Amino acid sequence: MDSPTHHFSEIFKQLGLPDDPVEIDRFITTHSPLDEDVKLVDAPFWSDAQRAFLKESYTADADWIPMIDQLNEALHSSKK
Repeated sequence: MDSPTHHFSEIFKQLGLPDDPVEIDRFITTHSPLDEDVKLVDAPFWSDAQRAFLKESYTADADWIPMIDQLNEALHSSKK
């Protein structure tokens, strides 16, 4: 059986954040770059529920991991 493939915007929806392109860009611009020593799950802007979702996704090896990795990369990038 194939694993579901999620689009980048869907991770924002899953986290309860606006998922349109303008808002995604605004979120990334506002919160990046994260210091290299700050793990995505430890970023100060997550709610407890968002942080739990991110941690549980990795623990469960969920199909969200590629999108979470993409978000991690976007937030650690120094490009704005």
